[in-house]
Amino acid sequence: MITEKEFYKNLKPFLNCIDYTVSEESYEVMKNEDFDMLVTSPVPNNLEKYYVSEDYISHTDSKTSLFDKVYQLVKNHTLKQKLKLINSFNTKEKTILDVGAGTGDFLKVCENGGWKITGVEPSEKAREFAEKKNIALLKEISETENKQFDIITLWHVLEHIPNLVEYIQNLKNLLKPNGALIIAVPNHKSYDATYYKDYWAAFDVPRHLWHFSKTSISKLFSMVDMNVEKILPMKFDSYYVSLLSEKYKTKKSKPIKAFFIGFKSNLKAKRTGEYSSLIYIIKND
Repeated sequence: MITEKEFYKNLKPFLNCIDYTVSEESYEVMKNEDFDMLVTSPVPNNLEKYYVSEDYISHTDSKTSLFDKVYQLVKNHTLKQKLKLINSFNTKEKTILDVGAGTGDFLKVCENGGWKITGVEPSEKAREFAEKKNIALLKEISETENKQFDIITLWHVLEHIPNLVEYIQNLKNLLKPNGALIIAVPNHKSYDATYYKDYWAAFDVPRHLWHFSKTSISKLFSMVDMNVEKILPMKFDSYYVSLLSEKYKTKKSKPIKAFFIGFKSNLKAKRTGEYSSLIYIIKND
């Protein structure tokens, strides 16, 4: 297995991106061609402070701006889809671990659906929101005490993980032999990513350390003898990401233009499979 340092070898310049959410700082997005993966450089030493913002909506339940309202509306719809997905797996004990649980909405839906829930969320603010919904979240994945789960989910989390290789091995160890790992991440090969380039909101530097493709996810998990069994689209992501990207690019809200780009991205992805975000169903070989 390669070490994480090797991801930073032989990198080629790809894009220069700005942190539009917190700092306005500039970061290089470099390409590792062997993995078809993009890498944010440099990684700040104090990465935690880049999550401290009312604009970082996954750590709040904000409904104030247009983007907040769209996000919450889409979230409520996708929560039902996510529950339907995990219910499609034949598990006896129905144990689930959600990593990066945010404010606990997904786990609440799972609990109401009869699942035995465990969640991990490093943000204290997000954990406090979850507590108000009677969802107690762990701060670190190590606090799971090496239990094993039927299902482990990471909804837009893997791109945030600093110690990527070690973390993937930990996920494998926490998964039951016949369990399923469900990972959703942005796809830098999508049309909306290509269209918006350095304004593409899903680059989200420096919080997103890695930017994945189908090839990179497959290669990363094959290193721990895990196999991508199925890939599913997240069609709403192209619209929300395009809304933010238009704002970054033009300094204005352009919902009609954003909807058009999101629609075009999904239309092209019907042929290529390269949706704005993808869900990977991953199991042990």
